[in-house]
Amino acid sequence: MKVFPGTRARKSRESAQPVSAPPKLRVGFVLAHRFTLTAFAGFVDALRLAADEGDRSRPLQCQWSVLGSPSSPVAASCGAAVQPWDEMEDPARFDYIVVVGGLLHGGQTVPAGTQAFLRAAAHANVTLVGVCTGSFVLARTGLLDGHVACVSWFHREDFEREFPRIRVVSDRMFVVDGDRISCAGGTSVVHLAAHLIDRHCGRAHAAKSLRILIEDQPLGADAPQPESIVTRQATDPVVRRAMLLIEQRLSNPDLLADISREIGVSTRQLERRFLADVAIAPRQYRLKLRLARARWMIEHTDARLTDIGLECGFGSCSHFSRAFSSHFHARPSSLRRRIRAS
Repeated sequence: MKVFPGTRARKSRESAQPVSAPPKLRVGFVLAHRFTLTAFAGFVDALRLAADEGDRSRPLQCQWSVLGSPSSPVAASCGAAVQPWDEMEDPARFDYIVVVGGLLHGGQTVPAGTQAFLRAAAHANVTLVGVCTGSFVLARTGLLDGHVACVSWFHREDFEREFPRIRVVSDRMFVVDGDRISCAGGTSVVHLAAHLIDRHCGRAHAAKSLRILIEDQPLGADAPQPESIVTRQATDPVVRRAMLLIEQRLSNPDLLADISREIGVSTRQLERRFLADVAIAPRQYRLKLRLARARWMIEHTDARLTDIGLECGFGSCSHFSRAFSSHFHARPSSLRRRIRAS
C-alpha cells in the first residue's frame, strides 16, 4: 500500500487521541402542536451549555434529539417552527423523554404515534417528563396514573377537571415522582434541566449552565412557583401559602374565609399580614390576579369572553366588563378585536 508523506505521523496522532466517551445524559423531546417555545428552548439550552466547554455546543456530556417526522415541522404557540430530526424509535436509547405541551384551548394535538411511543418508553423504564402542559399529554395516555403531577397554577383547574383522580400540586416548580417528572413550565424548566444535569454530569456542569443563562444556583423541586401580581415577592410564609391557594381556586366566588381557616389564622390577621408583607390586601391581590389571567386568556386563546369571565371568578358579564375596563382602560371585547386585527 502506498503511503503519502505525512500519513504515518497523522495516523500516529489520531491513534493517540482518546476515544470519545458516550454522553452521560440523553434526552428526547416530543413537541405538541402549538407548544410553548420558552419551555423547550430553556430546557435545550441548559443541556447545550452543560454539554461542552464554554458554549461550543458539541453534544459531549449531554445529547438531545427532537423526535417526530423530519418532514413535518412543529409550530410553537408563538408561530416559530421546529423541525424534528429523529424518528420516534427505540426509546431505550434515551434516559428521558420530555413532552413539551401546547395550548389547551382549541384542543391539544401531538405527532402521530406519540402515545404508542410513550407507552413503549414507559415499558422500557425510561423516565417520562411532562413540561408545561405536557403533563396533560402523559395523563391522557394513562401514564400519570398513581403519580403526582406538577402543573402551573394557571392550568390547575383545567387539570383537576379533566383528571380528577390524579393528585396535582401547583406550589412548586417541578416534581420528581419515581420514573415520572412534571414541571410547571416557563423558566422553571432550566432548573429542572439543571437538576437532571447535576444527577448525571455533576453539579459543576449544572451550575455552569445556569450561570451562562444568568440564573441563580440550581433550585430544587421544592422551590415554590412565584406569584407575579404583587409589586414585591412575599416573604411571610402565611402570605405565600395564601397566595398559592388563591391562585389555585381563582374561580371560587369568595374563599378568603375558607383560606384563613385552612391556614389557621383569622381573616383579619390574614389581611394585616398581607398589607405588612406585600402592601396589598388579599381581596385586591385576588382581583388583580383574576384580571391578569383574563387578559392573558383574551390575548392567547379563542375562548368566549363570557367563559373567560366565569373561569376567572366574575359572577356576570357586566361585572367582568366593568372591572376589566376600570383596570386596563379598555373593554374586553375591544382588546380582543385589537389583538385579532394585529
